[in-house]
Amino acid sequence: MANLTLNNKTLEKYFGLLKGLDNLSKKKLIIKLTESLEMKEEKVDLRSLFGAWEDDKDADEIIKEIRESKVEKSEDLGFE
Repeated sequence: MANLTLNNKTLEKYFGLLKGLDNLSKKKLIIKLTESLEMKEEKVDLRSLFGAWEDDKDADEIIKEIRESKVEKSEDLGFE
């Protein structure tokens, strides 16, 4: 997850909204924020996000399938 950095003016606006909470809600918020500080950041290997095409067919067979699956564009596909 990406991190968000706020400037002081924005932080003051958030505090203005949050200071009106009851004490129990403030304590719960403090606990959640503290827990979020203790979470370890997961590193993602960029290569794991992408995969290669896996197929038993050779390139000629794949090309043949693609060509056979094409739709003729000369048909009038009116919306009537």
